[in-house]
Amino acid sequence: MTPRSGTAERRPELDAIRVLVVAGLVFFHSALVFDTRDDYYVKNAATTEVTTYLAGLAVLWAMPMLFLVSGVGAWYSLRRRGAGGFAVERLRRLGVPLLFATVVLLPLPQWLRRLGEGGRESYAEFLPLFFDVRLDLADFPFVVRGEYFESGHLWFVVLLLAFSLLLAPLVRWFPRRAARRAREGLAAAVRARGLVLILPAIPLALVSALHGMEEGFAAWSRWAYLLFFLYGYALAAEPRLREAMRRDAIFAALATLVLFGIGMPVFLAVGETTGADPFTTMIPAAMGARGLYGAAGWCCLVAILGLLDRRRARRPADAASSPASSGQATAAPPGRTRRVYAYLAAAALPLYILHQPAVVAVAYQVVRWDAPIPVKYLVIVAAAGALTLAAYDLLVRRTPVTRFLFGMRPAR
Repeated sequence: MTPRSGTAERRPELDAIRVLVVAGLVFFHSALVFDTRDDYYVKNAATTEVTTYLAGLAVLWAMPMLFLVSGVGAWYSLRRRGAGGFAVERLRRLGVPLLFATVVLLPLPQWLRRLGEGGRESYAEFLPLFFDVRLDLADFPFVVRGEYFESGHLWFVVLLLAFSLLLAPLVRWFPRRAARRAREGLAAAVRARGLVLILPAIPLALVSALHGMEEGFAAWSRWAYLLFFLYGYALAAEPRLREAMRRDAIFAALATLVLFGIGMPVFLAVGETTGADPFTTMIPAAMGARGLYGAAGWCCLVAILGLLDRRRARRPADAASSPASSGQATAAPPGRTRRVYAYLAAAALPLYILHQPAVVAVAYQVVRWDAPIPVKYLVIVAAAGALTLAAYDLLVRRTPVTRFLFGMRPAR
């Protein structure tokens, strides 16, 4: 099946959200340096549980949103290129930077962790240890394993590439008539109020409850991420889903507060009272909490996207009543804002790839200081953010070779 040539409108707010999430990862990973529960590469001597609760608010929606936005982008790319062209484009835009970053960037955080644990190897001596790997198909799609080797923060790229390459042949061979019926059935199913929340939330709740949550993947199952990716694809393919999300946005926000407000305390209490891992244990309380968490994640995305879409839908009416509509002069949007937006939108993937080595390298030095946690945290955020942006601007975006290695399109 070739994707239909519909007239779905491209949504620039999704690109803005993607940039916001990637920028927020500097703040998130810097906080893990001080988190009591997380086993981050570099740890401060003094830790706090405050970061656990703040992180819970972020992980509920941030990475699911990246996968959903990627699913939306996959629909547009498939419609424009076809299945074969889409697969080639994904290998170039995701596979090349994944391979390059694995060789050049990923060993650094593990080496610094090794030094912090008493290792004595130089970086050159550590590299053979990092790349002492074997193939293991049991943990698909993370098929390369080793004592020190890891995908690190690039797990997102690994999953997104795998999902994309699985989607391409499915779209190519799925019967066109069956796809049309599926879209019509989906649109009919969410016509009633609230069903756009309930129906997609049920699979997410079941996956979270029964498969468990993977702490190393920002507290979501990889298969939950696959659902978010497919939901994004469906959202782009069927505009009536967007209408339903806009309609139910307020209800979705309230549902998020209720589901997360009930599930998160239960989730934390399971670990504190039983000693079991709430991410994976099959204790009924933990399973119930994970199910509520999965449903809350979907409701949160509906609330964010629906409320943003409501605001965007009001703009034409606002513009019609503006001074410009009555013949009065009005200022044009500032060109500098547009340039900054375009700059950051193109930088999202390179910034994602670069940020964690920068955070770990800065934190490795800062944790040795005799200073309060807030001071150290702010220094890590500021220095790592500046280092990431400088590395992108000076070392990545300026030459065709480095743009290719980081998955960027050629400069215009």
